[in-house]
Parts: sequence; C-alpha cells; structure tokens
Amino acid sequence: MQEVTTTKSAKSSLKTKVQFLGSKLSGMVMPNIGAFIAWGLIAAIFMKSGWFPNEQLAKMITPMVTYLLPLLIGFTGGSMVDQHRGGVVGAIATMGVIVGSNIPMFIGAMAMGPLGGWVIKKFDSWAQPRTKKGFEMLVNNFSAGILGMILAIIGFFGIGPVVSGLSAILAVGVDWLIKHQLIPLVNIFIEPAKILFLNNAINQGILTPLGIQASAQAGKSILFLLEPNPGPGLGVLLAFMFFGRGSAQSSASGAAIIHFFGGIHEIYFPYVLMKPALFLSVIAGGVSGTFTFNLLGAGLKASPSPGSIISILLMTPKGLGNYIAVLSGVVVATVISFVISMVILKSDKSPATDLATSQAQVSAMKNATKTAADTTITTEALAKSTAIQHIIFACDAGMGSSAMGASILRDKVDKAGLQIPVTNTSISNLQDETGLLVVTQNELATRALEKTPRAMHVAVDNFLNSPKYDQIVQILQKKQAATATPEPTNSPAATAATAGSMGIAGLELSKVNTVEFVYQEHNLGSATMAQSIFKNELHKAGVTKIAVGKVAVNEIQDVDSILVIANRETAQQLSANLTKAQLLIVADLVQAPEYPELAAQFKS
Repeated sequence: MQEVTTTKSAKSSLKTKVQFLGSKLSGMVMPNIGAFIAWGLIAAIFMKSGWFPNEQLAKMITPMVTYLLPLLIGFTGGSMVDQHRGGVVGAIATMGVIVGSNIPMFIGAMAMGPLGGWVIKKFDSWAQPRTKKGFEMLVNNFSAGILGMILAIIGFFGIGPVVSGLSAILAVGVDWLIKHQLIPLVNIFIEPAKILFLNNAINQGILTPLGIQASAQAGKSILFLLEPNPGPGLGVLLAFMFFGRGSAQSSASGAAIIHFFGGIHEIYFPYVLMKPALFLSVIAGGVSGTFTFNLLGAGLKASPSPGSIISILLMTPKGLGNYIAVLSGVVVATVISFVISMVILKSDKSPATDLATSQAQVSAMKNATKTAADTTITTEALAKSTAIQHIIFACDAGMGSSAMGASILRDKVDKAGLQIPVTNTSISNLQDETGLLVVTQNELATRALEKTPRAMHVAVDNFLNSPKYDQIVQILQKKQAATATPEPTNSPAATAATAGSMGIAGLELSKVNTVEFVYQEHNLGSATMAQSIFKNELHKAGVTKIAVGKVAVNEIQDVDSILVIANRETAQQLSANLTKAQLLIVADLVQAPEYPELAAQFKS
C-alpha cells in the first residue's frame, strides 16, 4: 500500500512540475499573443505571396520576429519574477541572445528573461539594506544597467549559441517527423495532455517557438495546427448531441458552439471524462486531422489564439489550396472523432453519468497534489469576511475558461444588483490587495494564494459550471444588506443619493469650485476616463472655472467647495465621512447620464 501511495505521489509531483513549467512558459507568451497575431497578419497580408503584397510594409516582418517578439517575451519573463525592474533587465539580457544567434530567439528569451529578473531581484535584496540614503536611485539605475550588460554578454557568447544548437536539433527532429509522415503520432500525446491541462506547456512552450522559426523561413507551419485543431473535441460534442443522455446531451450543443467558435477547448473535457473510452476518439481525431494537414501541406502563419475556427482561418495563408487543406484537416478530425464517439456511446449500456460528476472529475484529473481546498477559503468563510470590492478569475493564461467564468459570474452579479466588478487575468498578473476575491481552479489555488495572501480565495472545480457562483452571489447580497445603513434625511449623503437617482436638483452648486471623481484601487481607470469625459462636458458648456480631478477614496477632503462623484460601491465608504462636501452617486462613472445636466447647472 505504501508503495502504491509513493508511486502516485511521484506521478503527482512530476505532473505538478510539468504544469508549473508550462504555466511559466505560457505566462511569457500569452500576454503577448496580440503581438504574435499582428506579426502573422502583417506577414499574411503584405509579404510577396500575401493578400496585398507591399514591399515597404513587408519590411516590418523580419524585425518583428527577430527583435520585437523575443524582447516582449524576455520583458514579460523578467517582470514575472521582479515586476517592471525585472522586465527591463530581462529584456537587456534577451538582446544578447538575439544578436548572438541567427534564428528567432524565443527559447533563449524564455530563459534569459526570467534569469534577468531573478538576478536583479537577488541583487536588490542584498544591496537595498546596505545602500546609503540619497543614493537609492543611483544604485538602482546603475545596478540594472551593469547586470543587464553582463547578462547580455553572457547571452551573446554563451546562451545564444547553445540555444541555437538546441533549436536546430529540435527543428531537424520536427523536419524528420514531417518528411517521414510521422508528425501525426505527436497527437497521441497532445490530445490526452490537453485534458490533463498540459496544453500550455506543449503549445506555448514548444510548438509556438518552433512554429515561428519554421514560419519565418517557409511562410507557414503545421506546428500551429497540432494543438489548436478543434476537430477532435467537436466530434465528441456532436456525438453527445445525437447519442448522449441526460444533461450531457442537452448541454452538448451549446458547448459545441463555445468550443468551435469561441475556442474554449476546456468545455469538452468533462464529456470525455464521463466515458474514458472517448480518449480514443480525440486521439484518433487528432492523429487523422494532423495526417490530413501533413498530406495536403497545411500550415498557419502564426499561432491562433484562442483555438477557434475563426482564429485558425485568420492565420491561414492566402490561397484557396491553403484554406482547403486547413478545413479538410479540421473536418477529417471531426468526422473520425464523431464516428468513434458514436460507436462508444451507442454500445455503452452503463447507467448515465451525470455531467456535474464528470466536471468534478476534471478537477481530480487536474489536481497536481492533494486538493487545494485546504489552502483556500470556503464560501462559509467568505460570509465572515470584510467587504468584497473586486472579483477576479485567475488562470494560467488569463484567457479562455477564466474569461468564460468571469462572464458567467458577472451576469449573476449584475442581475443581483451588486455593483462589484468581475474581471479575469493570469495568476502572474494578480496584485495583492484587500477587498479582493480571487476565484480560481483547485489545482491553481495554492499559487493564487501565494500571490495574493491578503485577498479572499474560492476554488472551484470548473470555471464553466460551478454551484459556488450562486453561493457567492447570495453571500455578497446578504453582506451588502447587512452593511447598508439608512442615512439621516438631512445629511449630504442622503441628499446626494436622492440627486443620484432623481437628477441633480438637490445639489447646492453655488459654493462648488472643484469636482472630484473618487476611485478605489480597482477602478482608477474608470475615474480617469470619467474625469476626461466631464471636462469635455464642461468645455462644451463653456464652463472654465471648475477644476476637475480624481482622488483616492481615503484621501478626499471634506470641504463645502468640493463636489464628490462616486459610484454606489465607493459611496458606501464615503457617506459616513462627508459632512460638508456634497456627494453625487452615479450608477457608472464612465457612462453617467448626469454629466451633461450637471455641466449645464454649473453654467447657469
């Protein structure tokens, strides 16, 4: 028994390490995927064989793939370790491997970026306690420059040639697989790995860098199609639509649309886990699709993100033959996966498995060690917490399933009448702050907790369908009702609340010479936009004597010459502290209909 436990622990540990590595690699690529897409579009449109060849604009193609993309990766990798300062040193270090090689240096950037961030972080931890007062800026600037220079030299003479050699070996291996028609066998590993959530490690860490090198030389690469192909998952979902049972059948059509057009591949994973035999379907679909891609010479200009058929077609090079090759591979993968799934579902006489149970299995497959529920706060603990001002869904890349989860909860929050923003981001971009609720998947909860120890944390099995969402909304509603206290009818806050809901007639503007938009940490951008919008309204009204600014919620001055504008969430913190300043409450700082009327009142 002890032996079995040890073996499981070792496998779990290995999976944890692979997932962690994949998270770091994808964390450097995914935030910059827009730049990769821009490069792919410029190449597809303006190169000699593009849709609209343009010799002048095509000059951007080589510098972007040689310098811009690796430097972005290097900067992002360094900033993941030590924020902006680490990003700067990481970018300098990356420049050394770029110049020291003759191929696009993506793998080198993934190495030098985090190395640069780590080196400057270690130096700062040693130097800062020893730096004399008044010399901080001098030490900080010169240390970043000197260490960056040293790392760039090391990268030029040492790391660059090594990575070039390694990349050349990998490229030769890939070419050998393609020439010998063996590249489809890679999908035997890719398809199960996707359902184990190792797709980021494979796609962003290996296939994308190698694919860009191939695309820069040949104009396209099949490597961009191996993991994003939506055909295998679509075939499974179509089979459930026609031959499934219960909730799995009724939900499969919606899941198919999200998967195929939205590119959220995670949505079909629970369906495969309901019937483990369906692993054969996705493997066969992936292998047959890649075989078709290889046979017809299909390839993309750049990595599609997300793996939607729309993104795939946008990255397809010009030419009817290219589109036929790409679509043929997707169709073949879909058909093969569908047929095998159909046989499996029709021959299966076992009792129907509930989809919710299967979705819980997704979490079990994804858990890298013991369940992370021990390190996260339950919804019961959430009920005892302080006020929640911002909800963030966090995942590896900050896209895909976390965006879907944020959209689902945002809709529930809006319908409940709660003025709480719900957004999504990658774990690497989380910022530790109070009043924050982080929602993440079980296997990522420990990392999220380490990143934001002051925040509240709730872990879910699946972003796309969790009963905890309704519990969270109910708890937040109760907390809001419990903290809401009636204002005296003659208080400025009560007057402002009336003005916010009935217009601005209740405000006394004769003494006001300053308008302040109040913000919290999570809505500084909204306050900045509102400030600009209201300035424009005053300008159109011909009002020049009113100053317009923005101020943090804890820095507002309570004087009668200031009119404070805040949303309902922020106003709850302000109302008890304002005795002289007037408060105008608006539903949305950026899209408030009160602004033109308020500007007109100032004019009169």
